[in-house]
Amino acid sequence: MMPRDNMTSTVQKIARQALATFRHPSLVGEHNKAFLENVSKLKSLMAETRASDLKIVPRTMESAPVPSPRVAPPVTYMHIYETDTFSMGVFLLKTGASIPLHDHPGMYGMLKVIYGKVRISCFDVLDKPRDGASGAHFSPPLVPFQSSSLRPSVLRSVGEYTEENGPCVLSPQKDNIHQIDAVDGPTAFLDILSPPYDPDEGRDCHYYKVLHAHSEAADRESEAQEPDDLWLMEIPQPSEFWCGGEPFPGPKVSL
Repeated sequence: MMPRDNMTSTVQKIARQALATFRHPSLVGEHNKAFLENVSKLKSLMAETRASDLKIVPRTMESAPVPSPRVAPPVTYMHIYETDTFSMGVFLLKTGASIPLHDHPGMYGMLKVIYGKVRISCFDVLDKPRDGASGAHFSPPLVPFQSSSLRPSVLRSVGEYTEENGPCVLSPQKDNIHQIDAVDGPTAFLDILSPPYDPDEGRDCHYYKVLHAHSEAADRESEAQEPDDLWLMEIPQPSEFWCGGEPFPGPKVSL
């Protein structure tokens, strides 16, 4: 039997609420009142979470090791718990590190900073034909196979988050594609995804590069870019990014 302090730990409460929120896929959606109430409860629990609740000691530029970038990963993941319904863990970013622009196909997510500061840039894919890129001009010009991987998009928001802020939330339709940058030193955040990544179920992670298209008229008149002139091009995982692993030091989760 799990010790009582683990049963009442913050991370156990969050896991229990995540399960209640996402356990019935048919009821998960922005138009379901019970789902929205559960999302609100989960956000409230995560908003109060601090590094000490997870038994994680905040790292600083002075305390963090400085090995060769070829040896130490820029990002580390501490696995906490995973079911078919959701996954939960902590990402730790070194000074200057980024999790490149990536997507979460068909997934909901919550990200809560537990120390340091992150900048999150969120994009949405627009509901318009991809062949709209045929009238756009890119510099440098794209080759055919690159054009086929373009997705018309819009930059939805750019925000900075610390432990004092509530969680950043994404859904299958909103803020689903984002980039996460460490700001002014090391940082870490608690992360929940539902359902978890699963390539066999069509939920693989894809990486993107931002491109800005120009029309001939805009080039002549130096007009400001409109939101629908922004495109995301799918790319391989950037070579400078990879993720290592560390054991989670906090309370165990049992559901």
